[in-house]
Amino acid sequence: MMEINEERKAGLVIVGLSGKLDATTAKAFEEKILAEIGAGDRRFVIDLSQLEYVSSSGLRVFLVAAKRLHSTDGKIVLCSLKEHVRQVFDLAGFSSIFSIYGSRDDALKTF
Repeated sequence: MMEINEERKAGLVIVGLSGKLDATTAKAFEEKILAEIGAGDRRFVIDLSQLEYVSSSGLRVFLVAAKRLHSTDGKIVLCSLKEHVRQVFDLAGFSSIFSIYGSRDDALKTF
C-alpha cells in the first residue's frame, strides 16, 4: 500500500510518498508524475520521509521521470530518505543520478 500526497508551492510540485513503492504501487506513481510532466510541470521535489520501502520497479519510475524531465529542462530532487531507503538508492547508483537532500527545506532551496 502506498499513498501519494501532493502540494504546489511557487511553481513547484511537492510529492510525498508514504508506504511501499513496489511492483504493485509503482504504476500509480508513474501515471501520476508522467501526467503532471505531460501537463507542463517541470520542477518536482519528491519527499520520501514516509516511504518505508522501494523496489527496483519503484526506482525505475524515478528514472523514467528524470529522463522525461531532462528533455524539457526540468528538474526532480529527492529529500528526507530514511536510511534503509537511502541505501537502496546508493546501491543502485541512483545517488549519483539524483540530487538528494536531508530535508524538504533544503530541497526547496535548490529551485
